[in-house]
Amino acid sequence: MKHRLLSVAAMSGFLAVALGAFAAHGLKKVTSTEMINIFNLAVEYQFYHTFALIGLAFAANWLSPKLVNLAAGFFITGIVLFSGSLYLYALIGQKWLGPITPIGGICLLIGWAIFATAAWRKPVNTD
Repeated sequence: MKHRLLSVAAMSGFLAVALGAFAAHGLKKVTSTEMINIFNLAVEYQFYHTFALIGLAFAANWLSPKLVNLAAGFFITGIVLFSGSLYLYALIGQKWLGPITPIGGICLLIGWAIFATAAWRKPVNTD
């Protein structure tokens, strides 16, 4: 198991819970329902990919370390770009953030493709 990756996943999960609580309790009085929905979408995707990072951390015992690290890097970058741009957009309403979101989504897709490739290939010999 990759302990540092698991630690990053735990921090991401903590942050997702905190941001979800902020959306549920702190945003109602300061922004529109549409912006809260956008913020919540960011929280959802951060959670999905937090669980993906946890899966990678445990799968690292059997999969190629190089591919695990690469997939993790794309997941983390995707979380920052996809969820991060949506968080900022919902909070400050700047439309220039719009093009960043799909770049983050592409990073998330690449992470899943690399994860699938690592799982498809012959597992690392753990003997």
